[in-house]
Amino acid sequence: MCGITGRLDFRGLPVEREALRAMCATLTHRGPDAEGLYLGEGVGLGQRRLAIIDLSDAAVPPLSNEDGTVWVVFNGEIYNFREIRRDLELRGHRFRTVSDTEVLVHLYEEYGERCVQHLKGMFAFAIWDAPRARLFLARDRLGKKPLYYAVTAGSLTFGSEIKAITAAPGVSVAPNYAAIDAYLQRQYVPSPLTAFKGIRKLPAGHYAVCGRGGQLEVVRYWQPPGPSIDPARTRDDLLEELRQRIREAVRIRMISDVPLGAFLSGGIDSGLVVALMASETSERVKTFSIGFEEAEFNELSYARMVARRYATDHHELVLRPELGDLVTTLVRHYNEPFADSSAIPTFCVSRMARADVTVALTGDGGDESFGGYEHYAATQRWAAADLPGSGPLRRLAGWLARGLGALPYERRLSRVRRGLAMVSADLHERYRMQTAFFKDDERESLYAPQFAALSREGRWQWRDQSPEWLVGDDSLTWMTRHDLTNYLPDCLMTKTDVASMANSLEVRCPLLDHELVEFAARIPSRWKRDDTGGKLILKEAAAEWLPAEVLAKKKTGFGIPLALWLRTELWETLRGTLTDEVFRRRGLFQPRFVSMLLRQHREGSRDWSSRLWALLTLELWFREFVD
Repeated sequence: MCGITGRLDFRGLPVEREALRAMCATLTHRGPDAEGLYLGEGVGLGQRRLAIIDLSDAAVPPLSNEDGTVWVVFNGEIYNFREIRRDLELRGHRFRTVSDTEVLVHLYEEYGERCVQHLKGMFAFAIWDAPRARLFLARDRLGKKPLYYAVTAGSLTFGSEIKAITAAPGVSVAPNYAAIDAYLQRQYVPSPLTAFKGIRKLPAGHYAVCGRGGQLEVVRYWQPPGPSIDPARTRDDLLEELRQRIREAVRIRMISDVPLGAFLSGGIDSGLVVALMASETSERVKTFSIGFEEAEFNELSYARMVARRYATDHHELVLRPELGDLVTTLVRHYNEPFADSSAIPTFCVSRMARADVTVALTGDGGDESFGGYEHYAATQRWAAADLPGSGPLRRLAGWLARGLGALPYERRLSRVRRGLAMVSADLHERYRMQTAFFKDDERESLYAPQFAALSREGRWQWRDQSPEWLVGDDSLTWMTRHDLTNYLPDCLMTKTDVASMANSLEVRCPLLDHELVEFAARIPSRWKRDDTGGKLILKEAAAEWLPAEVLAKKKTGFGIPLALWLRTELWETLRGTLTDEVFRRRGLFQPRFVSMLLRQHREGSRDWSSRLWALLTLELWFREFVD
């Protein structure tokens, strides 16, 4: 696991070594073990290395092919690199290391852009192809590893983090107000946007090619598949294959030349990963759990059940609201506004784990593939409005919703308007409204006229990011595919990658093995979710490995007592930041509406914690990166 960066000058001018080193220096936390640079004609590649496979100095990237005409920098892990290497050696390629990084160079030589189709793992990499004078950038299918880039009149600059790009000369840090509007809708900035006008994300499952003349082509090479059910397959067949695939996904992610362990949350997904890790090794698995003093958020008792059952070397940390400078530390590491408050425990469990291990496995991905989220059911309930003959009633509801216009959110009539809009909408729009962070009427009341006008310039559109409806789809398959395409890479994987790499820890996600995800997409929805909840077939697969109490536990997610903390220990930070002169002069939001959120939250009449956290992290981002 590493941090990568680099620059291609379209005029062929040299990239300054010190400029490249300055870009690398911003990524030291991602790669504390070594630094490597390559400088060619009009190109510079840099990497900070966290050594996981082949710890020798010879394996420090950038690495090249035999004649030094193709160079690579790489962030991630390729789990099938040994099989790929054997095949490439039979084709005449010669290797100087036993690392997975060197495999990428020769795989690209053999297959060009199609090299990504051969990879099983998590990756973001850049390859400089000198004979063809072009830069090739690629990101893994599910967005586990990040890659950002900026194109200016004279160059393309890329990096694992935005701050590596802004450390380069000539890159603007002007805010992208349309992206900030999208952030307030989703709690994260959706791809390909970033919160900076001139910087973009390479979306998950895409590669990009840029020639010396500055022509950039971005291509999607993978997306979650639609349903493809073999009618001959029984539930028992699928269940057995599911067990085998999960076991294999865990096994290949235990390949490491450094110590590894696992996050253990107390839920089904992480518990299943730990159980299978224990079956693959004779050593005690190191497990790491976060708890809280507040009972409704504390799952340590469930984590301990799994830890005892598999005799793990178990470590726990109880989080308290005395966070000190952690809030500003998170803002600095995330590089752009990010409002998922579970970044706090993810950062803390990563910091705790790094004291003992360099690699940790996690249970991320089960909800998206197996229908675990409750918002799936909440959206599906509105389908009752779609009964045959309901068309005129739905059109009337839409007309009434539009006729009510913008209303101050505190009026009950605004909730009536929201309900009418849900009745009149199709599945795409219902899902957008159901999962929206700041709801439409909240944003109408929140935005000052200046920001409302700025955010309309190039406004991000939900439907532009929505997957198409495929043959065989039902509402659940479409919603889970939407989350695998958007929410998972842009929010969950961003959260996990940044929080772990801030602590120089590599995190691996067996349930996001892309072949396992493709297999899960073929399982009928009725075997994933019913009126009792989600992840039905996954729970059945895990039944032989997990305690019954863990399987029966109500889903809680990785939540924190944010509402309480923002009323108590974090109150002065919150109130001070969102009412001071700097915030007011920025002129983005209506002071009266913000004051209402603060007042109602403080007195306990409404829980506005998630929205207030979003505003707090946004304002702190402005102060850290823009002001």
